[in-house]
Amino acid sequence: MYKLYFPQKLMTKAQHNAYIKQMHRYDALMTGRSWWGHLFMNGLWQVDQLQMAAEVLAMIPDDFVGRLLDVPVGTAVFTCDKYKQLAKAQITALDYSEKMLEIAAHRFEAEGVTNVSLVQGDVGTMPFADGEFDYLLTMSGLQAFPDKERALREMHRVLKPGGRLCGCFYVRGEHRVGDWIARHILERKGYYCPPHYTATEAVALLRDLFGERISVHQYHAMLICSVIKDR
Repeated sequence: MYKLYFPQKLMTKAQHNAYIKQMHRYDALMTGRSWWGHLFMNGLWQVDQLQMAAEVLAMIPDDFVGRLLDVPVGTAVFTCDKYKQLAKAQITALDYSEKMLEIAAHRFEAEGVTNVSLVQGDVGTMPFADGEFDYLLTMSGLQAFPDKERALREMHRVLKPGGRLCGCFYVRGEHRVGDWIARHILERKGYYCPPHYTATEAVALLRDLFGERISVHQYHAMLICSVIKDR
């Protein structure tokens, strides 16, 4: 595995500081495995992250052998087991946070995952060729990107014609409690970066960029999507 560092950074300083400060709590929160993580995610947010991750990852065939981009990879807490199954795939995992990548690297090493390349960088200026990837996975990341349309356009650029984007992200206006948490907690903590799309706006942009072969599933405040690049 390798890391590639390059200078341009789109994440805000507040977001960077938030992730560094809360790094040790990240996995426990995201998976809901701690009592307080379970209370926050399953009780207040009303989202089972493990269930949602399983639904998204099931979109990638277990016998997939092409090139896959995971952005943002985070700590790989949701994807490590899946990548163990994709032993013949070429996987590239990008994240802004060096600390996240360090945790992901240790996790992959401990689990014997050797086919993942780790890259530090911004989704808005990815160092990849046009049409380089067959699949693009983006789980719970879009809501953190300051320029969401730019991020989606970059994802479109690096995905090959006929390739598939699959993932999940927060959309506003679907879950009152989720909207309150996003606005008053997650944005203030620096985890989320407004403005956020509504489900209608997100689907319209995905269709405009990628084409009509799109399927979506609303899961409270989260939108789960799969879209084929036809344009």
